[in-house]
Amino acid sequence: MTALSTLSLPLPSLRMQALEAGPSDGPLVLLLHGFPESSESWREVLPILGAAGFRAVAPDLRGYGGTDRPKSGYDIDTLARDIQQLARHLQPDRPAHVVGHDWGGAIAFHLAAWHPGSVDRLAVVNAPHMEAMVRNLTNPVQLLRSSYMFYFQLPWLPEHQLSRKGGAAVARLIRRSLVDPSRVSEERLARYAENFSRPEAVSAALAYYRKALMGLLLQRRPRRTPRIRAPFRLIWGKEDKALGIELTKGLDPWFEQPIQVDYLPGVGHFAPLEAPEQVAALVREHLTVSPGAAAPR
Repeated sequence: MTALSTLSLPLPSLRMQALEAGPSDGPLVLLLHGFPESSESWREVLPILGAAGFRAVAPDLRGYGGTDRPKSGYDIDTLARDIQQLARHLQPDRPAHVVGHDWGGAIAFHLAAWHPGSVDRLAVVNAPHMEAMVRNLTNPVQLLRSSYMFYFQLPWLPEHQLSRKGGAAVARLIRRSLVDPSRVSEERLARYAENFSRPEAVSAALAYYRKALMGLLLQRRPRRTPRIRAPFRLIWGKEDKALGIELTKGLDPWFEQPIQVDYLPGVGHFAPLEAPEQVAALVREHLTVSPGAAAPR
């Protein structure tokens, strides 16, 4: 098993902590976590990609884990620029492969759309393209599933609830989202809880949702997102309780190349935790198979 190491990276915008596996001269793969997680989410995926010859790096996103927690900069443009800076810092001569889950997927989509020169190939795990999410918010079922996002807009109450008792609510949230809770140890869940045991850490994570909703309400984003040029693969745990499978349909207009969607039966929203070997295998295949030669959907 390829060993993991911890990096502390001084970027122009902030200092970012990351986990790394694989040869330092291998093709760079950035793995972006979601809410309420950290680079820890990719712990079992990293060594698999590292053993395949990739330099696999999973950062703690802005405000999470060991990365700086500034007061501002939680809008999607700044979050994507953080990853653009990270890619340039680690591999300045060519674009990186980018893999994202949940909020990490949203950032990956934005980076690939608005900064296409930064992304070689793109893979996303259980995260909707922004246009698909906006389109489906008119669906009452998805609106109900996404109701927690509106709760997160409240002042101080979400911070209190999620941080009290050492972040126990975060561990419960993840556990309840797992199809088979036995796949993730209590020790690992405790590490996520610890990351959210301070209100200021919760505030940083919730700022993602607060800035996103504000941006939609104020119509600060263009009406149409640029089409993504990078070869794209979507990996989707079919038992996701937060994001409906309809979010995986009708995506072709937002991509310049044919896309591939892979569904993981018996897997929920936190696919990198529940099925790391499956996720790693699909990502590795996507990064190594010639574009257009992948298995058909």
